[in-house]
Amino acid sequence: MNHCKVCSLKENHPGVVLDDQQVCNLCNLDFAEELLTNYRYTADVFAEFQQAEPAEGEYDCLFMYSGGKDSTYMLDKFVNEYGKRVLAFTFDVPFESEHAAQNIELAREKIDATFVLDSDDDNIKRMMREVFNRPAPPKPGKYLDEKLPCVSCRTFFVLRAILMAYRQKIPYIALCADPQQILTMESNVREVVRGFYKTFGESLADSLFGGQLEDLLFDEEQNLPKIVFPFIAMRHEYDPDRIIEELRAKGLYQSSPMETHCTLFPLLNYYSFKHWDCMFYKLNASTHVRSVKRNGDNDRSTFSIKFPRSMDLTDVERRLGEVTLELAEGGGDRDEHERTLVDLFQRMGASEDAAQFVAQSFLGMHEVADDLGIQLPRKQ
Repeated sequence: MNHCKVCSLKENHPGVVLDDQQVCNLCNLDFAEELLTNYRYTADVFAEFQQAEPAEGEYDCLFMYSGGKDSTYMLDKFVNEYGKRVLAFTFDVPFESEHAAQNIELAREKIDATFVLDSDDDNIKRMMREVFNRPAPPKPGKYLDEKLPCVSCRTFFVLRAILMAYRQKIPYIALCADPQQILTMESNVREVVRGFYKTFGESLADSLFGGQLEDLLFDEEQNLPKIVFPFIAMRHEYDPDRIIEELRAKGLYQSSPMETHCTLFPLLNYYSFKHWDCMFYKLNASTHVRSVKRNGDNDRSTFSIKFPRSMDLTDVERRLGEVTLELAEGGGDRDEHERTLVDLFQRMGASEDAAQFVAQSFLGMHEVADDLGIQLPRKQ
């Protein structure tokens, strides 16, 4: 199997093409024009938001608050630096870890915003069953196909937030994607809706949202909320370590980035390895490798999880794939799997406690799958 000689992405990674010099299209910046267009639009919308007069209604923006470090950091900034009237919207994802919930409680105590909790367990679980239980996707695939379950889950609650802002006439929705995530996320409300219809079909999409999505497609542009990505303003200075340090100093954050992950993280890795022979974080890790190689001694922390400079990405991915697929099949020795997983996540930069936390989630993969109705292979 050929790999990109710069970032180590495999030639069969969805959306990746190697040239004659064994360099992938991401390293060659083949997407540069499209990405720049999206960045310009996103930057313009954020500038408009910053300069906007207070909205006529009760809130200036609906802020999508997950309890992670990025959204906690920016919620504090919106309220205490920008002076915005914020409706902090949290979707109660049934797969969320306990650590994210603890961070949300800290924010409720310390940040003067209105907090609202939304939920729809039945429909989001129904959608995730559809994603995981689909037949094998066609090859070679498109960019981000290996993250379809994660992208689908995120899009589901983004649409819930859009509908709430639309009904309450809140003009802006703040979404705290980090600078790398911004590159891969749609910033136009209508396109978010169209993409969901394309992925799940009209019948399922209408059933999941009670037919309300059509209103977003056919109403006047001025009646639709605009999506704001506040980290666009920090794209050159984004530093997850500094963000966590500042939050902890304010008593607003008590976990590590890996500990905040949802309980589906093992299943997300299973999906990526099963269909695309790659770890779930391969794009993030390869971006880090690319940045380090191109910038010498200067790491570029443009994404939420920062990987150690010394990490052997190829070996970590191979070993993680082996243990993930064996756990999915119910095979192997659990104690040995636990030791391997702890070692691998520590090599990715997790603390010992965080590595233990994530390892336990992998060992509980079947319980989560059974709860959702996701079919996993069983050894005969």
